[in-house]
Amino acid sequence: MNELHESVDRLVDYATKKLGLTRKNYDYARNGVLGILGLAFPPTGAVADAPIAELVDGFVNSAVAAGLFDISDAEKYCDAVLGELSLNPHALEDVFLYLEKKEGGTAATEMLYDYCVANNYVKKSALDKNPRFEENGLIITINKAKPEFRDAKKAAAGNAVGGGYPACSICHQNEGFGGRAKRTLRTVDLKLGGQDWFWQYSPYGYFYQHGIAVNYEHIPMHVDRETFGRLMDFADRFPHYFIGCNAALPRIGGSVLAHDHYQGGGERLPLHKAGAKHTLKDKTTGATVEVLDWAGTAVRVVDKNRDNITDVSDRIRAAWVAFDAPELGIIHEDKDGVHNAISPTVVKTERGYEMTVILRSNITSEEYPDGVFHAHPEFHVIKKESIGLIEAQGLFILPGRLEKELDEIADIICAGKALPKALSDYAFIFGEITELTQGKRDKASVAAAVKKELGSVCSRILENTAVFKDDALTVDFLRHAL
Repeated sequence: MNELHESVDRLVDYATKKLGLTRKNYDYARNGVLGILGLAFPPTGAVADAPIAELVDGFVNSAVAAGLFDISDAEKYCDAVLGELSLNPHALEDVFLYLEKKEGGTAATEMLYDYCVANNYVKKSALDKNPRFEENGLIITINKAKPEFRDAKKAAAGNAVGGGYPACSICHQNEGFGGRAKRTLRTVDLKLGGQDWFWQYSPYGYFYQHGIAVNYEHIPMHVDRETFGRLMDFADRFPHYFIGCNAALPRIGGSVLAHDHYQGGGERLPLHKAGAKHTLKDKTTGATVEVLDWAGTAVRVVDKNRDNITDVSDRIRAAWVAFDAPELGIIHEDKDGVHNAISPTVVKTERGYEMTVILRSNITSEEYPDGVFHAHPEFHVIKKESIGLIEAQGLFILPGRLEKELDEIADIICAGKALPKALSDYAFIFGEITELTQGKRDKASVAAAVKKELGSVCSRILENTAVFKDDALTVDFLRHAL
């Protein structure tokens, strides 16, 4: 058992160095860990000599070898042990607020994020293994850390909680809840629009310091006039972050629609950097309204006055949710329900608030049962999951299976062979990659062609989501809306 005992004490020692475990609390926390594991032994003197991922692996391997638990229970035990060794939520929030007051919001969020990496809630070692590159003005990532949900109902089920407690996967009641490996989850409170919200980081974030702002009250996702104010409240407190809201409809709004929340973090996504193709001035407020040079349909409202941003953005929202153009496939509501919605996202710049409003529709048809303004069937082999807020802003999260399958395709092209039947779903993609190689079969040329093809496919998927395929139609819509 010596190796197991030492692996436990390495984690305890790690907590004194990285998680704020004090000498006063050392015995208390260590005994708590021993209680979780059903062990009792004096300190071994073992010290932390590796990153947290390696320490956790060492603990798991020794615990399984000793018969302490089965490998299928490893996540539960690791979460419980590190939760016991982490600062409690109130103590960590006190550190956050102290830093925010003394050094500002950037220092505070850096500390909180680093802490959530240190206590292994944010699985950074796994995230760092996800391939990521930029192509055609987009960011492409291959998500090896989470399963692919090709069916929207299964995606929603994957975030449901059986038994009614916590009510969903992002409720505040998850903080410290061992049933979902949330003993290491730590949050800080927010006031948005006078309401109680909280901020937490995503364990499998898609971009730098990816987090979610969540309403304390378990109410459904919705976007209304007050949403714009709440987003700006967040941006006022953390101007180094962007913050946005998914469209509150299935197929275009992510998988957790039962609980009001926003997504944001410390990275400017491609949409935030997009230029303007057409610029209008709102006659009432004087705010600038831009039609963006973007594959999807997105407009940006710019002003230094919050009230102007809210007023113009909400007029655009109200006009879109009631907009019909059957000749374009746009019907705001029918027997299947409401179909038009927006995804707003805001950043603060030297120009003031930049509120981008993405126009979305989840309507289906006989030809496109997964969505008229969704990735079309020829692209489903690359991306069939919902195109939510993050993809709509130009960061595509592609399924982990692509790494292996695209490597196989690259090898086939390098060898000058035909596409096998097992990969027949890629016939269209295979043909385009082959054409992009221009006859070259070396690995570097084919790998570059694969990346170029993924960037092209993702751009075309964004074009599929565009409700207006012509900028003139977007301009015409804005002139009527404003």
